[in-house]
Parts: sequence; C-alpha cells; structure tokens
Amino acid sequence: MMHEHGKSDRPIVPAKASNEAEPVKAKETLEERGLAKGKAPERNVSRTQSRMSMSSALERIRQAARRDKGQRFTALLHHVYSVDNLKAAYFGLKREAAAGIDGVMWRQYGEELESGLKDLSDRIQRGAYRAQPVRRAYIPKAGEPGKVRALGVLVLEDKIVQRATAEVLSSIYEQDFVRFSYGFRPGRNPHQALDALSVGLMRRKVNWVLDADIRGFFDTLDTNGW
Repeated sequence: MMHEHGKSDRPIVPAKASNEAEPVKAKETLEERGLAKGKAPERNVSRTQSRMSMSSALERIRQAARRDKGQRFTALLHHVYSVDNLKAAYFGLKREAAAGIDGVMWRQYGEELESGLKDLSDRIQRGAYRAQPVRRAYIPKAGEPGKVRALGVLVLEDKIVQRATAEVLSSIYEQDFVRFSYGFRPGRNPHQALDALSVGLMRRKVNWVLDADIRGFFDTLDTNGW
C-alpha cells in the first residue's frame, strides 16, 4: 500500500496488549502478577519450568529456520508430545472456554494434570492419539440479525495438542512472514494492524488504500474431507 516499496516492512505495534489478544507471552505476563487464591506455589514453579523448556526448544527451531529458508524439518513430533510443551499449551488455553463433547473443563483437567499429560504424550508418541468429534454450536452474527455463525468446540485434549502443534509450526513459518502482516499471527491483532495503518497514512505518502473482504468465504468451504 505504501508509495515507497518495502518501507512499510517495519513493525508498528502499541505498547499495551489488547484485551482480545491471545499470544501466550502476553497472557502469561498479565496472569503472573501474583498467585491466585488457593493455588499452590508448586504449580506455578512447574508451569514456569515448562514454559522455559518449551521456549528454549522453539528458539532453536526458529534459529534453524532463520539461518536456512530452504531447510526441511523432518523430526518435529517429539517437540509436540514433550510433556513440557503440552503443559505450556495447557496453560495457554482459555480457562473458562466451553467444553467439548466430553464435558471436561480446563480446571477439571488440571486436577490430575501431570498424569493426564503424561498419558496424552504417550498416546501421541505411540500413534494411538485420536482427535475426538467436534461439538457444533451456533452463535448470532454481530450486526446481522437472524444470522448465526457455526462454531466447532473441541475437547480439551484436542485443544492442547493443536496449540502445541501450532507453537512448533509457527516457529518455522513465522520466519517467512513479512513484518507488516498481522492476520492470525502470534502477538499480532487487528488493533495493531489499524494502528500501523493509521501511522502509515499519516506519516507516509500513500497513493491508494485497498480494503477487501470475501463475503461468507468460510460458509462456502467444503469441510467434509477435513
């Protein structure tokens, strides 16, 4: 969009995290101001250790992807089923999110977290892990009376596995994104994109601005084969 090619490849983000942002680091920074009532210090120590272990492993992947854009990663599954990585993924989930078909909530799963994650890790490693059916729910579409949006609600273990997998894969493909891309990226959100756009329009010479949206795109996808 900018008149000078490449000049917009510069991160412009607000210092304060948005309420809707969900990156693991941002959420955990806000959440770790003190221990919650009735929460044992051991849980927090374990949580911190798992995050540090995961961050170290993911940083090695990021560095490898950064050094060689053409490198092929063929052995990543052990990062996904690592108990530390699964634990970090668990703590990155929304605490009060709706339950899937098994009815298990975040706090309920955490009552036997260590044994549950070890069993989950073992099943992934052995190839015995299978994703559960998704519970379908419908919510009203904002600004469109009478229309609803379909949501798929996963069981908690599937959320954990998906988040752990996404963390590993993001470490690789994040290195290929241009820095002014904001859509569906860790640590980025629409508010930051609007801030960057505002700064660009006010401080740079702009020839044109394109606003495009594919109406009802996800409503037309055939997900039967997914």
